[in-house]
Amino acid sequence: MTDTTINPEEAAHFGKLAADWWNPKGSSAMLHRLNPVRLGYLRERIDAHWGEDASGFTPLAGKRALDVGCGAGLLCEPLARLGATVTGLDAAPENIEAAKAHAALSGLDIDYRTGSVEDLAGETFDLVTSLEVIEHVTDPAAFVAGLAAALAPGGLLILSTPNRTMLSQLALVTLAEGIGQIPRGTHDWGQFLKPDELTALIEDAGLEVVETRGLSFSPLKGFTISDDESLDYFVTAARFG
Repeated sequence: MTDTTINPEEAAHFGKLAADWWNPKGSSAMLHRLNPVRLGYLRERIDAHWGEDASGFTPLAGKRALDVGCGAGLLCEPLARLGATVTGLDAAPENIEAAKAHAALSGLDIDYRTGSVEDLAGETFDLVTSLEVIEHVTDPAAFVAGLAAALAPGGLLILSTPNRTMLSQLALVTLAEGIGQIPRGTHDWGQFLKPDELTALIEDAGLEVVETRGLSFSPLKGFTISDDESLDYFVTAARFG
């Protein structure tokens, strides 16, 4: 494994967005539109994995959760409200400062850290998430290995990332970045992974893939979970035993 999987240019790019991260109409507007859908998917997988009551408010009570590439905390805060003891890790110190400030305003105790997954030094977590991050790292295999190393026995790993298809190139790079829905320079289409490629990395890291689901978009419905993986997709994996 390399010393770090952080790409300094990518960290700098996202660090510049830190002050605007929590503005639902700002540069992270797309993430705000996406967040309810991905939170719904996470809750579904959490309930299925741990056999929780879907009507309960704190299915992660007593569990440790890690979000890698947490930005300014859009996912960490809901995970904390679901009962988890949350650690948020990000490569950009500007994001971590914004995350800490927002958590303080929200009255949430979240352990935010600047660094890479390789810095965790043997710590393990029941839930590990990393959403729309792996396409920005220097070494996807080493990154997945780091995520797997941070997953406790019986734990759940959830990743999401764009698929490397003509649709994702058109929708995410040409159109979304072209008209400013996503900040220019956010994506390098050549870094996108196909589902079978990511699945292989996860299995090579010693985890069992439980499910792959698509994340679709339509002008009428917005973002939805579907069987169509051509734009973006989730992979859920677990460490059994």
